[in-house]
Amino acid sequence: MAVTVHPLPASVKGLSAPDLFTYPFAYEPHPFCVAAADEVRRYVNQRQEWSEEVSKGKMFGVLIVKRENGQCSMVDEWGFLAAFSGTLDGKTQHEYFVPPVFDLMAPDCYFQKEEAAISAINRRIDSLPLEQSPLRVQMETELAAYKKEMQQRKTRRDALRKTISPDEMGEICQKLIRESQHDKAEYRRLKQAWEERVFADEAVLRVRRQQMELLQRERRERSVALQQWLFRQFVFLNALGETKTLPELFSPAMPPSGAGECCAPKLLQAAYAEGFRPICMAEFWVGASPTDVIRHDGHFYPACNSKCRPILRHMLRGLNVEPNPLLPDHEKLLSQLHIIYQDSALAVVSKPAGMLSVPGKEGQPSVQEAIKSAIPSAKGPLIVHRLDMDTSGLMLVALNEEKYHELQELFLHRRIHKVYHALLEHEMPVGSEGDICLPLRPDIDDRPRQMVDHKHGKPAQTHYKVLVNKDGHALLELKPITGRTHQLRVHCAHPLGLNNPIVGDRLYGRPAGRLMLHAYSITFEGHTFTVNSEL
Repeated sequence: MAVTVHPLPASVKGLSAPDLFTYPFAYEPHPFCVAAADEVRRYVNQRQEWSEEVSKGKMFGVLIVKRENGQCSMVDEWGFLAAFSGTLDGKTQHEYFVPPVFDLMAPDCYFQKEEAAISAINRRIDSLPLEQSPLRVQMETELAAYKKEMQQRKTRRDALRKTISPDEMGEICQKLIRESQHDKAEYRRLKQAWEERVFADEAVLRVRRQQMELLQRERRERSVALQQWLFRQFVFLNALGETKTLPELFSPAMPPSGAGECCAPKLLQAAYAEGFRPICMAEFWVGASPTDVIRHDGHFYPACNSKCRPILRHMLRGLNVEPNPLLPDHEKLLSQLHIIYQDSALAVVSKPAGMLSVPGKEGQPSVQEAIKSAIPSAKGPLIVHRLDMDTSGLMLVALNEEKYHELQELFLHRRIHKVYHALLEHEMPVGSEGDICLPLRPDIDDRPRQMVDHKHGKPAQTHYKVLVNKDGHALLELKPITGRTHQLRVHCAHPLGLNNPIVGDRLYGRPAGRLMLHAYSITFEGHTFTVNSEL
């Protein structure tokens, strides 16, 4: 299938191209990508046969490209590629979009043939009747009835033992013991006789079970082999002309299902294969949000971590990529961390947005390390609770183990109360308030995102109150009753919550200068600390 390069709209003529390629895991879309995304939405909206599927929600992507040997930087020399994640209208290929990295739905593909064979095994398994033998049901009923009679006789014997005199004890006790032994022996004989009858009656059933076990083993082995074969067919290029397969990219772990079928890998693969130079890229959501993860129509989203990070790490080799915007200016952040209260056991600090609570993998500054440096005499610091890196505001830091355990107990029994201020994307009725109760769990396919899961999620409750509207945004007071990861962010953004993301929420809303979420006050043991922020 030929790759179609679409012209950029005239509206972006005169704009400068970015000097560096998009860092795909945190970015603000370039105007070229925004314009290209509008073109894709316009095209998709014209396809009535897709309307129902797309209205339920779909991720699309665009990649601005130019010829490798092209020297001119005018917009006319460039174009864009478009992609959709997974399948669209039950197909992996459509003429407007780039092809998949590997088309597992091709008619003569080995995957299709082997999947059909596995489906045939499933049908054979389903066709094997494994109904329980009627004799076994009868056996269990009769044995249960006999055991009930035995229990009744035992109850009578126990009652009799309490009424007989010492003179009668010996002879009667022996009689009762013989009766008990007879009951047990009779039960064993009855059970053995029944089991022999049932064993003979279930001969055909045992053959069917053996057949099913063999079929299940064959299905498992063929499924694993097919999955491994499929992973090897996904071969990814990069700007240096190097290639790697999914197993190589994810080793020693097993690649997750669906890896390589997202927009970003498809777009880059098509560009490299056709000799285009990638300029910038963006992925965006069209349609309704799912009920578990948060997606808003028209919002741009970073590439996912679990499926795409290992792939894109390879595919971006050879490109000049923007630095990770989440890696902060160390000295600037450290200068913005303030200790607003300190005694021998406790420090209350005001954390700036962009600083970690505890040390991370990439050497970013953290509250823990900063306090350790600022108060070297302390036996801590011991971080009792955390704020997201993007969230600013108050944190309690224990300076010895005794205070650490004391604060842990207070948190456990909900005797520490926190109030947050958040600026939301849209206005809300001033004075309105209520509770949001949406259970949360980690999105294992895209950490650190959280998702709503009414079956497996942990209970999460937030009280909100709208304080004021300003410049088209609502300023809210948020009181978390529970303390789940990203609780306030998800409860604000989710369609079943406020359906109104916090400004600057790159995970659940739109990226901006910073996340407008601030831990405004914290109260415990009769003390209240507050710190204002210009949200």
